[in-house]
Amino acid sequence: MGSQQKPRRVLVVTHPTREDVAQLAEKLAAALHEAGVATRIHPGDPNGLCEAGAVLIEDAPADLVLALGGDGTVLRSAKMAAEADIPLLGVNFGKVGFLAEAETGELETVVSRLLEGDYAVEERTALSVELESAAGETATSWAFNDIAVEKSEPARMLELFIEIDGSRISRYGCDGVICASPTGSTAHAMSAGGPVVWPDVDALVVVPMNAHALFAKPMVVHSSSEIRIGIESVGTTGVLVADGKLVAELTSNTTVTIRRSRRPVKLVRMSGRSFPSRLVSKLSLPVDGWRNGRI
Repeated sequence: MGSQQKPRRVLVVTHPTREDVAQLAEKLAAALHEAGVATRIHPGDPNGLCEAGAVLIEDAPADLVLALGGDGTVLRSAKMAAEADIPLLGVNFGKVGFLAEAETGELETVVSRLLEGDYAVEERTALSVELESAAGETATSWAFNDIAVEKSEPARMLELFIEIDGSRISRYGCDGVICASPTGSTAHAMSAGGPVVWPDVDALVVVPMNAHALFAKPMVVHSSSEIRIGIESVGTTGVLVADGKLVAELTSNTTVTIRRSRRPVKLVRMSGRSFPSRLVSKLSLPVDGWRNGRI
């Protein structure tokens, strides 16, 4: 495992509603403070995490974010950590915790290794999105896992087209389209039938959802590609969703352009487990198959 500098200021982000996590965060902050590390606890509400100065501790920026919760807490912390260009360490208090590096019972070990600088940092691709309405209004957002264009009316399809690097790929009615980073390929995109992509692969994933078309296959494109989705529905609206959070309503002639973000997420790694091992354990994959190992 790599050698890093001992963090001097740690921002602890907790699950916004779980009292048990908040209590444990207090004990964790006390242990870090005793070791000479300035610590601040943030309750993890999305609005507060987006505020300017959210990473400040004693008027200086934190040099590490420690997220206590499930994947939702890690995702809420990821944008802030990426914008501040500091590492993010997730400790799982949720069900799956695919983005977390440690489990609840490993907190003591986590603190010890942080203080010793015994951890590595790896960069993960994130996504940026720009929306332009028919009236010329624009909006931007960011996501670590995925950005989705989805229909907002259950009984109706969304008519849209997809362009990759300026070339029209397809046009169809569908439930929507998911664009995922390699890290996010195991989330919403995988549930929609997309491929699992190793997190260090230099790529993005595009997954149509229930599309009525001859060609509606998931696509793996280079991370430098520009993915453009145009809404053609008349009288049917869609929504733009980033990491599960509603960004905007989509109407006819709105375009959504998705690219690799210039701000990657720096994840702290302490475990030597490979990605395939994590995939099997976190998703409880039946490695023996339906034949239970019989030939």
